[in-house]
Amino acid sequence: MIYPVLVCVAIGYLCGALPWGLWLGRWFRGVDVRTLGSGNLGATNVYRSLGPLLGIATLLLDMLKGALPVWIVPALPVADHYPGGAEMCAISVGLAAITGHVWTIFAGFKGGKGVATTAGVLFALAPPAFAAFALVFVVTVALTRYVSLGSVLGAATFAAALAFVEPRGVRSPTFLFGVAAAAVVVLRHRENLRRLVRGEERRFSFKRGATP
Repeated sequence: MIYPVLVCVAIGYLCGALPWGLWLGRWFRGVDVRTLGSGNLGATNVYRSLGPLLGIATLLLDMLKGALPVWIVPALPVADHYPGGAEMCAISVGLAAITGHVWTIFAGFKGGKGVATTAGVLFALAPPAFAAFALVFVVTVALTRYVSLGSVLGAATFAAALAFVEPRGVRSPTFLFGVAAAAVVVLRHRENLRRLVRGEERRFSFKRGATP
């Protein structure tokens, strides 16, 4: 029983650990994005430091590396005997992908904050709840231009929405995962939230390198 767990979780972790922000910066600009801006590997810092094309590419690839393993791994033969069935397999793989992004083996175990990869996992697990996440994120960022605030509120909204869209409500393993994922997003943004309280958080700008 341990073999399917190890294989599926390993695939999820390695997929999530692919540091696209770091690689795209090196391949197309010859720079290490960790030395620029906030030093983060996520799409926001790539956008601010290297421009919209690489920023959007990083966002999409980071989302994809969360969604793909959740879709694909539970359908592999090795997952046939996964404890708890396909749902638990998908949740475990999704959590592993997020962990891989945040603590990537390919960049000294220092990755991004996990929002885009978490969004990809959430989209694959529960599209209706993800729609609520996306709506709150977009509206919050549009009104405040704080990506961190949009990420935190969006993650909390996703967890709350799962209570209504999941057939078993709060008893669903997917709901419990949504709560855990939201908690991880909040914890990864705790410094941003402190800066928000102090009025020091940077607002997002569509202009590269701008700090309104």
